[in-house]
Amino acid sequence: MVQQLFHQFLRWPLLVRIFLIALGLMAFFGTLIHFIEPDTFPTYYDGIWWAIITMSTVGYGDFVPATSEGRFFGILLILVGAGFLSTYFITLATNTVMHQNAYLEGKATFSGKDHVVIIGWNERAREIIDQLNSLHFRRQIILIDETLEKNPYRNHHIHFIKGTPFKDKVLKKASLHDASLAIVTADQNLNEMEADMHTVLTLLAIKGIHNNIYTVVEILQKDQVINAERAGADEVIQTNMQSSYVMINSIISQGMSKAILKLLNHLKGNHLQFIPVSEEWMNETFQSISETLLKRNIILLGIKKGDDTSVNPPLKTVVEEKDELLVIMD
Repeated sequence: MVQQLFHQFLRWPLLVRIFLIALGLMAFFGTLIHFIEPDTFPTYYDGIWWAIITMSTVGYGDFVPATSEGRFFGILLILVGAGFLSTYFITLATNTVMHQNAYLEGKATFSGKDHVVIIGWNERAREIIDQLNSLHFRRQIILIDETLEKNPYRNHHIHFIKGTPFKDKVLKKASLHDASLAIVTADQNLNEMEADMHTVLTLLAIKGIHNNIYTVVEILQKDQVINAERAGADEVIQTNMQSSYVMINSIISQGMSKAILKLLNHLKGNHLQFIPVSEEWMNETFQSISETLLKRNIILLGIKKGDDTSVNPPLKTVVEEKDELLVIMD
């Protein structure tokens, strides 16, 4: 029985073992000095207090052994106990530094729930994280990338994990099975076809671990959109196509690119989003709902019916219960 307990004790973390040994020495010598010199140390608490002060080499001097036996055990306590206590603090400091280095180098495992996983470090990922921080986003953000050498953020809400994103062990370090949203950005170090293949492969790995997680992926080539949707992408961002549309609008109407960026910038107070249809709007026309929302300083742009979104639909379009309204609101 004793041997089994000893083997279990050896399996505990080193820091815990050293701390328990130090506590045991304090209790043992504190009790021992109480029996050796009951007049000097009238209670167990006084003896243990003396043992703690002696082991820590603080030496207040409020309790001092008067007999030769008491002084001998005091010397023994300093030689043995102070060594264990010093080892404890050294180990504690070492573990703290190791944990901090692991956090900065992307080696630390994240444990949490309802967090957002962003895969790939580039200017788009930086802008996403910066805007979320500016909006006081409450959920923690996990950044996965294999090219970064250390965490680009010292913010404790940004947890960095270094590794190949389509490997299970890397995604599990990010607690992907408990995440609520995953964003996959295109790898800027690859050509467009390779980047899209890398994105789809990462998406397959994500859905393999957590099939119900909402995923937003960046696709560069139009032909690869169907593959991303087959792999389970909930939302596909076609970067090249969207950039082309902005450029076309700038050609037709100069200065349009700045207006579009301002429209999409949440930090400027313009929130472009979908809102559900309330009971009072059911079976109403697009025109009547638009007039109602304008009184609340909300601009109605379009209607989402299933997977199809109509921007500026006919004014007589009837809004149904399962539809969503595309609006700009403050």
